Amino acid sequence: MEGAGDTTSEASDPQARGNGVTITVKFSGRSIPVSLSSESTIGDLKSLLQPLTNVLPRGQKLICKGKLLVDTMTLRESEIASGAKVMLMASQGLHQGDGPIVKEARTVPRRVDNASRMVNEKMQTPVVKNRLERWKATGVVALSDCSLKAIPDEVWSCGPSARVLDLNNNFVEEVPAQVSCLSSIQKLFLNSNAIRDGFINWEALVPLKYLTVVSVNQNHLTTLPSQLGALTSLRQLHIGKNKLTSLPIEIGLLTQLEVLKVNNNRISTIPPCIGNCNSLIEVDLSSNLLSELPETFGNLHDLKALYLSNNGLKSLPSTLFKMCLQLSTLDLHNTEITLDILRQLEGWESFDERRLLKHQKQLDFRVVDSAEFDEGADKN
Repeated sequence: MEGAGDTTSEASDPQARGNGVTITVKFSGRSIPVSLSSESTIGDLKSLLQPLTNVLPRGQKLICKGKLLVDTMTLRESEIASGAKVMLMASQGLHQGDGPIVKEARTVPRRVDNASRMVNEKMQTPVVKNRLERWKATGVVALSDCSLKAIPDEVWSCGPSARVLDLNNNFVEEVPAQVSCLSSIQKLFLNSNAIRDGFINWEALVPLKYLTVVSVNQNHLTTLPSQLGALTSLRQLHIGKNKLTSLPIEIGLLTQLEVLKVNNNRISTIPPCIGNCNSLIEVDLSSNLLSELPETFGNLHDLKALYLSNNGLKSLPSTLFKMCLQLSTLDLHNTEITLDILRQLEGWESFDERRLLKHQKQLDFRVVDSAEFDEGADKN
């Protein structure tokens, strides 16, 4: 979680629950001050540390003066007073988001020598005529891995001939308004570039009525604009490995959307309007900061695959199994959801039958020759 550095956090009102205690938690080169009541339990402390470290409570081992602290005991019973130092050890894999928040290493600016500069300048020479002709003939503008910092003007010359624009693995910073001249474009690939907020002209994408796939994985986006909801022809939206903290409510207008991948971001809540995207078949929300999902997930009747690993989830929407009768793939690895919790949800038995039917010989998610559910849910 961005900004969750060495700041002091409080569990409700320490004075209301007993004498206040301020301790220092040592974790991955960081010193994290935490304030809470002496009557708070070690389990309470672990819950406080979850957003500060990204480590799930069941993946935390807390040690003070060589003694392993027990979840059910209070700080007072554990003989922890103000000024105490507690060491946090994290179990591998049991985390939310992209992983534990560690102390950032000091980076050294990369020095570009003359030879490298000459290579870069050579790779950014103007597009030759025969390449432009090939783009027009095939409909595929292939510019991946070309070390581009900007989209060449020759691309716009393709006009309605272009169906696919592939700019993956470059240093492109901006998608300008000229993109609207590619009136027949169907797929736009912008993965692994240097795009930041405000540098994609989303309004220019709105007139592109054939645009079905937009992929902007691994950039520097922290927000998505409301104009996203106007891209009503979209069937796939891939926006993983950015720095998003939320999704706009206008995403509910994308009623044709079938695949939504927003994995490896910093999203803490999903808007209830996601239930209006009733064409969704696959949703990937893994490696975010989610603690719950809206009940409207039950409206996604065509949903077949839901990926939720590495989040702080403790439960699922009550109608998920009952209403999503196509759901057969569910990844819950490294969440707080247990098998006992799943068994209490209406429709669990039917879901389990579908899952077993799909994986008769070898289950997905690292399970072989087993009839037990193991999409990440603990057995207790």
